[in-house]
This record gives sequence, C-alpha cells and structure tokens, in this order.
Amino acid sequence: MEAVQLRMGTELIGHARLMLSDRKADARELRYLSNRLIEALQNALRIAESRGGRIPAPDEAESDGSAQTDEGAQ
Repeated sequence: MEAVQLRMGTELIGHARLMLSDRKADARELRYLSNRLIEALQNALRIAESRGGRIPAPDEAESDGSAQTDEGAQ
C-alpha cells in the first residue's frame, strides 16, 4: 500500500508541474490539484511516521546539532 501511495504522489507531482505551467488552468482545477497534493503529503508523512523516520521539527534539529549552517559548511 505504501508503494502505491508514494507512486501516486510522484505522478501527482508531475501532473502538478504541467498544470502550473498551463496559464489556462482555472481556480477550480487548481483547488482540486491542491487538495490532491495535500492528500499525497498526508500519505507521505503517515508513511514516514509509521516507518519511524519522522522528520524533526526545525527546533528539534537545531537542539540536537543536526542542523547545518552555511558557516559550518565552509
């Protein structure tokens, strides 16, 4: 099921890129696309959480030293 959800999300990203480059896309189509993108993101986050791979919140990343700054990358 996870593989299907992720594949659908990937396909949706491609569709979104095409639709956003089409200046004729109307508000109704863009709202529909936005709702599908939200669903795909929710699925991806659910998958990450179920795998134990939660992305830390920005504050958590900074406090545990895993956030990298431009100064530290030089």
